Amino acid sequence: MIQLAYTQLKTKKMLIQGVLFLITFMFLYWMIDNLNLSYVQMAQDYGSWLVIANLGLNLVMAFGSAVMLNLSTVMAQLKGKESLGSNLSFVSVLFGILTYGCTSWVIAFFASLGIAFSVVALPYAGLPYKFISLGLIAIGIAWTLWEIQNGKCKIKKG
Repeated sequence: MIQLAYTQLKTKKMLIQGVLFLITFMFLYWMIDNLNLSYVQMAQDYGSWLVIANLGLNLVMAFGSAVMLNLSTVMAQLKGKESLGSNLSFVSVLFGILTYGCTSWVIAFFASLGIAFSVVALPYAGLPYKFISLGLIAIGIAWTLWEIQNGKCKIKKG
């Protein structure tokens, strides 16, 4: 089943969809970074290595998210259901917004929900949280691949 999924990923439709997902996620991760700290300011405060690391991680996370969503689409075509692992891509973006996005907005949002907490300055412009997001994406890809190979189809037969 995995080989069939890999074959499906190489079709023109899936490649175009993957590129669109990649561009969308790159934009989201770039926007999150800029809400936190501009790349110019990041280079001045921490050095250009952090800008390169952030952009590299953004590309890896965007590629991973695109692959996960494409795998989920292939699974829906092959088995008639979508992978639960594809939701981890959304969780990763949400996690990014809530942890190293616009701090004042996050505080106001949680305060409106009645959740009080103190904000601690994150080291290296929130870089450690990108690794957590990357881990969520990796888990999502692994989960989706496992569901393609081992998941049971809930489609009733005639």
